[in-house]
Amino acid sequence: MTEVSSKELYEVKRTLKELSDKKGRGTELVSVYIPPDRQISDVVKHMREELSQSANIKSKQTKKNVQSAIEVIMQRMKLFQRPPEKGLVLFVGMIPRGGPGTEKMETYMFEPPEPVQTYIYHCNSEFFLEPLQEIIEDKEVYGLAVIDRKEATIALLRGKRIDIVKHLTSGVPGKHKAGGQSQRRFDRLIDLAAHEFKKRIGEHMNEAFLGVPELKGVIVGGPGHTKEEFVEGDYLHYEIKNKLITTVDTSYTGEFGIREVMDKSMDVLDEIGVMKEKKLMQKFLGELISEDGLASYGEAEVRRNLKMGAVEVLLLSEDLKSKRLTYECQSCGHTKNKTVKKSVEEEDKTCPKCNEKMKVSESRDVIDDFVEMAEEVGSKVEIISTETEEGTQLLKAFGGIAAILRYRM
Repeated sequence: MTEVSSKELYEVKRTLKELSDKKGRGTELVSVYIPPDRQISDVVKHMREELSQSANIKSKQTKKNVQSAIEVIMQRMKLFQRPPEKGLVLFVGMIPRGGPGTEKMETYMFEPPEPVQTYIYHCNSEFFLEPLQEIIEDKEVYGLAVIDRKEATIALLRGKRIDIVKHLTSGVPGKHKAGGQSQRRFDRLIDLAAHEFKKRIGEHMNEAFLGVPELKGVIVGGPGHTKEEFVEGDYLHYEIKNKLITTVDTSYTGEFGIREVMDKSMDVLDEIGVMKEKKLMQKFLGELISEDGLASYGEAEVRRNLKMGAVEVLLLSEDLKSKRLTYECQSCGHTKNKTVKKSVEEEDKTCPKCNEKMKVSESRDVIDDFVEMAEEVGSKVEIISTETEEGTQLLKAFGGIAAILRYRM
């Protein structure tokens, strides 16, 4: 599975926010998710069926709007011989702009950063966004195991989806009531059987987890002490053992135990994502206070360093609410750039060259502008949330724009 970058996550979050604010007057907003293996002809056929079914809608206005949306989708389908590599997502509908009669048809069509899994047609007063929302959830892969003396279950956690890999039973006998030498001999046999079972668990975990290059960590749970004996023993390959995050107590084994391990580990896994951001920000702050530190902040300074290829990691706050305007003189062609708050209305300016009017020829999100600059020079981009103290500090103290440099300018 390809890891979704912080830039892609930001773009999906932004799209989700924009779409979640759209509301129809009736059940007339159409959402379509097309998997990459779906035939375009099948989609068009289904749209024709829905167009026919929409004739039964009682409200004349809703019926007209739904039919218009479906016709837009059918027109867009003519642009494709087959869906893109990751599928296609469309959101189409009449969006009110104010009072009655102010509706405008809006169309959003794009290839998502992860493959569409299921074909979906959905018509409601809001766009159907749940599959897109799943994309912004953590998709990193973790290995889970729940262990006791009687059984063990091994699974992979991808986002919130659990894939059970293996279920094992031990055959280790229970307690024996015999006394004396018979008891001791029987205890030794039980310990040997338990040891062999733990070896078997380790072999299956190694086999399941070593073949997953994107594996970020391993969590082991169980209701007794067997899990501690297992992780402390020499049962796991060193690469897997090095990825052990924690052990958790569970009431169950089997699939119920795996789900319990997942539920009890969510705080730990969330903290891992937060820690990545904290470490980046702490590295930046450390460079900032160092005499020869490789830190840069502020829009003008970071832009200058980016243009010269000096930026190793570009740090942008996801709460940046600015746009980059390009002004162009209508007479002499002189251009000028300016960054303003998104709430600021775009006004004409006077050209410093010829005193004629300069109009806005381009307006774009400042994050998009910085990301494009970074990609041109091979700088890594990290979109930082404001969920941590350091992330809030980036936004408030450094204007939401900072960089860790490759070398000093």
